Amino acid sequence: MRTDRLVAVLLLLQRREQVTAAEVAQELEVSERTARRDLDALATAGVPVYSMQGRGGGWRLVGGARTDLSGLTASEARALFLVAGPASAATPAVKAALRKLVHALPEPFRTEAEAAASSLVVDPRRWGTSRVEPRPPRFLDELQDAVIRGVQVRLGYADREGAETERTVHPLGIVAKGPSWYLVSNTEAGRRTFRIDRVSSADPTGDPVHRPEDFDLAESWREIADEIDRERTPLQLRAVCPPHRVGLLRMALGDRLEVGGPTADGRVEVVIRGHSEYLLAGELAGLVEYLEVTGPPGVRDQLASIGKALVERYG
Repeated sequence: MRTDRLVAVLLLLQRREQVTAAEVAQELEVSERTARRDLDALATAGVPVYSMQGRGGGWRLVGGARTDLSGLTASEARALFLVAGPASAATPAVKAALRKLVHALPEPFRTEAEAAASSLVVDPRRWGTSRVEPRPPRFLDELQDAVIRGVQVRLGYADREGAETERTVHPLGIVAKGPSWYLVSNTEAGRRTFRIDRVSSADPTGDPVHRPEDFDLAESWREIADEIDRERTPLQLRAVCPPHRVGLLRMALGDRLEVGGPTADGRVEVVIRGHSEYLLAGELAGLVEYLEVTGPPGVRDQLASIGKALVERYG
């Protein structure tokens, strides 16, 4: 940790040219006493740093020395914050360390590192039952670069039916969900989400992106994903089950299960979302000993039909 702090102090000196012990302490979240010891340690180690006493004083590098101990190129700094920034699943300790480091990075690394940290959201939940392993689509790097640099893109895109269109979009972020990658953008028609494997061309225009001040990629994606989930599973089934079976249902149904309050007989009300009565009945047929479906009637009829067919075949 001491070595990491000394590197951060040196990078801070490079960026600001002059710092006080109080400023170092605030940036690195240490005491002023620790900050002074670190500054003295740099001088003792032979780094050309010296202190200026009196009002307006502080610590400076001799002749504005530029010793890059980080070893980071601009692209490496971007990559570091891309995979471990605040928007990812990094541990709290990693996030805290990166937040400190970003304040010490020299320009122009800092701006793009901060942008990279908020450019990607990873949503591990899959839609459907696909087990296809994710493969980065063709234009992923170009679109992610546009998000980080904040430039508009002329986007070629094919819809579900294969019809090609072209439009200018304002890239706001990239989302990886299971095996699929999505681009969240502002367009003339409002905010839109594009599957990146359907992108046929991506040409940066150089014009700046118009990014809402309050935009948060993770929050925006939660809203988008919830809306898509509702569209994919429009049917709501009502049922009751014993409280000790709720955990099993949650394992089987995931986010499609909503748990309500207790019933008069001690069971628990649940709501299960599905695509159709037929498919939902087939899915729940193996769970009949754990829950009782109360509606809609069509699902109960489908379950009765499945039960009759099983009895006729297997006796």
